Amino acid sequence: MADSETTASVLLTHEVGLHARPSVKLTKLAKTFQSAIELGLGGDGPWIDAKSIVKVMAAKAPQGTTLHFRARGADADAAVAALVGLVERDFDEVGAHVGNG
Repeated sequence: MADSETTASVLLTHEVGLHARPSVKLTKLAKTFQSAIELGLGGDGPWIDAKSIVKVMAAKAPQGTTLHFRARGADADAAVAALVGLVERDFDEVGAHVGNG
C-alpha cells in the first residue's frame, strides 16, 4: 500500500491567492512529510513539486482557484489531509481580514 496515491482538491479562498507567505507555509508543511507531494491547478495538471517554493510561487494561483494535491508514499493520506486543512484554514493567517469592530 506504500505506493498508493492519495488525491484531494480544495478551493483557495485566501484573498491574495497563493502568494509569498501562503506558498512558504504550504511548502514548509509539505516538506514535513516523506511522500512525494504534487500540486496542480487543474485535475489533470500540470503538476509541480509541492516542496519547491520556487515552483509553488511561480504557479501564481489566484483567489478562487481549486488547488489539487496528489501524494504518493507511506504518509500520503496524512500529507494531503494536512495540506487541504492548511488551505481551508486560510493558511492560519488569523486576523488577516477580521476587523476589531
